[in-house]
Amino acid sequence: MESSGRHARPWHAAHRWITAAASGQVSAADTAGLFLGAPAVAFLLSTVPPEFDHLYARARRTLDQHVLALAHRRTDAALACIRRGDLPTFAEYDLFYGMTGIGAYLLRVDPGSSALDRVLRYLVLLTRPLTSEGRELPGWWVRHDPQRGNSPHYPGGHANLGAAHGITGPLLLLAQALRRGVEVKGHRDAVRAICAHLDSWRQDSEAGPWWPEHLSRRDLDRGVPHRHRSARPSWCYGTTGIARAGQLAGIALHDAELQRAYEDALYRALSDPAQLANVTDAGLCHGWAGIYQTASRAAADALDERLCGLLRPLGNAFLAHAQHGPADPGLLNGAAGTALALSTLATQQPPSTGWDACLLID
Repeated sequence: MESSGRHARPWHAAHRWITAAASGQVSAADTAGLFLGAPAVAFLLSTVPPEFDHLYARARRTLDQHVLALAHRRTDAALACIRRGDLPTFAEYDLFYGMTGIGAYLLRVDPGSSALDRVLRYLVLLTRPLTSEGRELPGWWVRHDPQRGNSPHYPGGHANLGAAHGITGPLLLLAQALRRGVEVKGHRDAVRAICAHLDSWRQDSEAGPWWPEHLSRRDLDRGVPHRHRSARPSWCYGTTGIARAGQLAGIALHDAELQRAYEDALYRALSDPAQLANVTDAGLCHGWAGIYQTASRAAADALDERLCGLLRPLGNAFLAHAQHGPADPGLLNGAAGTALALSTLATQQPPSTGWDACLLID
């Protein structure tokens, strides 16, 4: 939702939806994350304009206590997993349901908390290699396949490079924290380690660099991904999300060369008709809304002036797809997320509520 100052609409409609979202039981169990349960509702309340914040102050205080307790419990469990040498799952560290998402909320509302400090320290540890069945693997290697099952194509699990469920999510949080002056021991080394991993799996083509979505053990052995061409340049798995993370890493580290390299990757992906033709829906997660919102944030920070020139054609393509937008009302794949990005397009301003912090692209 955007503030009433920008869009002169009565607040009672938004209040009605907030009340509906928070009605009944809101889970603060260990399965809760940024897109499920107490952290999701707490994030929603953090976007309320100041003039209405008093309506939710008590609820926010209650939710904050639950989220802080959850963050400590989840960190304890994740650190225990590392000490045992166990392979994690997506839900342990990812942006949607894991520690990265909880950290995104804490960075927004309580950046000085011990809970965020512990989340960041855990993510630093996650970047260190682990040994499983006698072989070295990336520390974020998960024990399941990309669909959270057991596939013969991914024996022993896989590594994910995306922003939604892969190592790009932790890179986004680590870079965003460092950019805001929040730093833990080993923080910069961890950012560098993730960037080095992404660099080692970058695939170069005439249309520019791209990254595989997933890596199997066979891919590691061969040093070559099983996919031989780029997929859609989405926020969740594609070049758009990875390039924004790399750009933010360069900004946080004051490394202009790194920043420019990822800005070039973003420009080339989003000016390539063949890659853009793979984007077929309007939503945030893997559609035009996510591409436009990320590109607008990246352009505002860019050293590469070409990114600003992309916004008009990207906006036109987004509008064309949004006319036949999703029937689903949800945020990630539905009409709500599409409408929020359309608001950015309409106003040509970053969102006053900072709602896109839930994607860590802000």
